[in-house]
Amino acid sequence: MSAVTDRRVSAPHLVRLLGPVDPNIPAYQWISDSIRLLIADGRLLHDTRLPSERDLVTALALSRTTVTHAYAILRDKGYAQSRQGSGTVVRVPGGPASGGGEPLPLASLDDGSGDVIDLTHASPMAVPGLSVAYAEAVDRLPAFVGGGGYFHLGVPQLREQIASGYRARGVPTDAEQIIVTVGALGGLAAVFRALVRPGDRVIAQSPGYPNSLGALSHSGARVVPVTDDGAGIEQLLDTIHRSGARAMLAMPDFHNPTGVVWSEDERARVAAAWRERGVIGIVDDTTARVWLDAEPQVRPMAAHSADCVSVGSASKSHWGGLRIGWIRAPHNVIGAIARARLSLDLGAPILEQLVVAQLLRESDGLADSVRRQLIASREALLELATACPGWRTRVPEGGLSLWWQLPQPKSSALVTAARRHGILLAPGSAFAVTGHGLERWVRTPYGLDDVTLRRAVPIIAQAWAEAKTGR
Repeated sequence: MSAVTDRRVSAPHLVRLLGPVDPNIPAYQWISDSIRLLIADGRLLHDTRLPSERDLVTALALSRTTVTHAYAILRDKGYAQSRQGSGTVVRVPGGPASGGGEPLPLASLDDGSGDVIDLTHASPMAVPGLSVAYAEAVDRLPAFVGGGGYFHLGVPQLREQIASGYRARGVPTDAEQIIVTVGALGGLAAVFRALVRPGDRVIAQSPGYPNSLGALSHSGARVVPVTDDGAGIEQLLDTIHRSGARAMLAMPDFHNPTGVVWSEDERARVAAAWRERGVIGIVDDTTARVWLDAEPQVRPMAAHSADCVSVGSASKSHWGGLRIGWIRAPHNVIGAIARARLSLDLGAPILEQLVVAQLLRESDGLADSVRRQLIASREALLELATACPGWRTRVPEGGLSLWWQLPQPKSSALVTAARRHGILLAPGSAFAVTGHGLERWVRTPYGLDDVTLRRAVPIIAQAWAEAKTGR
C-alpha cells in the first residue's frame, strides 16, 4: 500500500504552509528550512510528493535556480528524494518510526509497523511549531539544571499557565491547585488512589475510554456502569441517586468515543446531583479543547461543581508524544492527591513541561491547521455511511473519532477481517465498562490524514462484507 501515488501537496497549498517569506535569509534557505520544519512537525508526511520545481516557481514567483537549490539542500540533508516518475518526495531521515499509536486493552498488540493503517488510536498530528518549541525549551533548560530536577508538582511556569487557562474559561484557579503529571492517565491514577477506596462504588459512562476504565478497575473500585447513548442524562441522574456511589468518572466534553457534549443545563443538573448525594466528580477534560466546527458555549464542570477534580492533558490538543497531563483539584484535597501521586512517579520530564508551557501560551487548543486536517479526515471517514449500508453515526462537532452503530452485532468479526486486509481496529467491547458487549459498535478515529483514511474506507467496507457473511 504505497502512499507515494496517493499523497501529494499542491504548489498553492505548500505556499500557504510555508507562510510569509523571511527577508533576513536567502530565499532558497527559507524554502528548504521551512519545508524541513514542516516535515519535522508532521505537516508534510513521509512519501508526500512535493510540487514540481516549475509549479513552485510559479506559485512563489521566484527563480527556477532558487527552488532547484532549495530542493537540492533537502535531498542532501535526507529530507527529500527524487524518484523516477514521481518527482521529489518527502523523506523523514531514517524513515518514520513505526507504531507510536495509543495502546488500548483488547485491541491489537501489534505496534502498527509494516503496511497497515492503524485505527486503534485517537490522537491528532503534532501541533505546528513543535520543533521550534522544543528548541526554545532547551534554551530555557539551564535555569533548571542547578538542582536535583525533581519538580513533583510541576514547574511553576506550567502550573501557572494551566491555572490561567481555567480562569479564562470561568473557573477561579490558582497554581497551588495544579499538579503536573505524566499524561492524563497518570493523573487519573493518582486521583483514584487518593480519593477512591477499594470496594467503593464509582459510576462510569459506558462506552468509555478503555485506559481510564482500566485504571479505575485497578484501583479496587466497584465500577457501576451507566449507558451513555447521547439521548440525555436522565439515566445517569437516576444512577447517581440510587447507586450509593462515592465518585463518578465523567467525560462531559466530546466524550470518547461517542463525541457527546453535555449542555450547560446538563452540567448543572449533574453537579447538583453530585452535591446532593455526596458524590466526588472526577472529570476527564482531555478533549475539552478539541472542538472542530464551533467552540461549544459551555463552561468546564469545575464551574458548576466546586468540589470536583479535573484531569487534563496536552496529548489530544497538541501532541500525544509530549506525555504531559495535569490535575486541577480543590485546595482541601490537592495535598492528598499529591501524596498519592508520589507512589506512582516523582514528576514529569522538565523539558516537556517547558515545551507545553510555551505551546499553551500560544494556544490552549487545536491549531487552525490541525483543525482543518481533522475536519477533512472526519469527512473522509463519514464515507463509510455510503460504503457500508446500515452503518449509522452521530457526527460530532469535535473530538477525535466516530462511534458507529452496526446493523449486526459483529464488531469483533469486523476487527478480525480488517486485520487481514491491513487495517487495525479496536472492537466495541474495548470501550465497555465490563470489557465485553457493544458488539454493534465500532470506533473509527480520524487523527490520520484524509488521504490515508479515504484509502481505508473501501478496505473496511470489504472487511465488513466478509464479517457479515462469516467468511
